[in-house]
Amino acid sequence: MILISWNIDSLNAALTGTSSRAVETRKVLEKIHEQNADIIAIQETKLRSTGPTKKHLEVLTNEFPEYEIVWRSSEEPARKGYAGTMYLYKKDLEPTVTFPEIGAPEPMDQEGRIITLEFPAYFVTQVYTPNSGNGLKRLSERQVWDEKYIAYLKQLDKQKPVLACGDYNCAHEEIDLKHPETNHHSAGFTDEEREDFTQLLNAGFTDSFRKINGDVEGVYSWWAQRVRTAKANNSGWRIDYWITSNRIADKVTRSEMMDTGVRADHCPILLDIDL
Repeated sequence: MILISWNIDSLNAALTGTSSRAVETRKVLEKIHEQNADIIAIQETKLRSTGPTKKHLEVLTNEFPEYEIVWRSSEEPARKGYAGTMYLYKKDLEPTVTFPEIGAPEPMDQEGRIITLEFPAYFVTQVYTPNSGNGLKRLSERQVWDEKYIAYLKQLDKQKPVLACGDYNCAHEEIDLKHPETNHHSAGFTDEEREDFTQLLNAGFTDSFRKINGDVEGVYSWWAQRVRTAKANNSGWRIDYWITSNRIADKVTRSEMMDTGVRADHCPILLDIDL
């Protein structure tokens, strides 16, 4: 079973844009399709509250004809066209789809950040974790989110094994970013966020990338777009994860990043698991 997760940074731009970046993004979508994944999780769709437009759906169904599509968008009182998540899953799969609210600080539960697919033997859930923001102005709310999210995953895990993915907006250890020494007070690498991620793993979950690849260095999932040399110099962060319940971690055969060439921002992450 192959699963892919990707923070696409605007589905509309990817599907209808004409910029060189939009072209690069569509090439990544083509590479994802070539993997013949069973499930594709997409974060930061930035769609309006009503979801994909007719044009979006037309492009998606042309490019991914084998897949069903479900989505969750940001809705009032949250900002419009903000955050948002989506799944593409093979039509022969018939999951129960839920759009959980976890009791997070307002308006995080209305920002379209979690979708969960329930199958007879396991859950697949994706998340777009809130960023702590410039000046860490949202850090305290982010910590409450982390607490509520961990409780949610534990609740799922009590029922059946969990595959959790997404943009967690946290580089867990110093090995997970190029310049840890200068980022201890940066969003995504604060002591508080890293401790919360440790608590997540301690709740019964495994970071599949480290499980499979050990302490390999210099492998990241995000490079800042605004720093022109970031991708070229591989000055990145690993903030996107496939996490599994401990009891199925040994079933993972691959957990890796997909190459996006010169395109900065996030790259897709791939999980291959024998369930």
